[in-house]
Amino acid sequence: MSAFEKGDAVFAATTIINDGSVPGYPENQVFAEPGTMGMLVNTGHLEEDPSQEVFLVGFEDANGGLALVTCLPDEITAEPPTTH
Repeated sequence: MSAFEKGDAVFAATTIINDGSVPGYPENQVFAEPGTMGMLVNTGHLEEDPSQEVFLVGFEDANGGLALVTCLPDEITAEPPTTH
């Protein structure tokens, strides 16, 4: 079970790019750079592998809209980036 809950603020742990699975956005579009804050919308698992948890995260796009992106656990973190 995930430590995340719906509505939690999450942060991109890596660059999150459209692999072609998000309609309405060009393939290879960058949705989030590391440290970008998003909101957890839902959690689930892969149909092919129920042990693989996935997260639906909303990141603000360049037009101020909300891009809903499916992320794997290693692509997001609960910790905001540290600034030095």
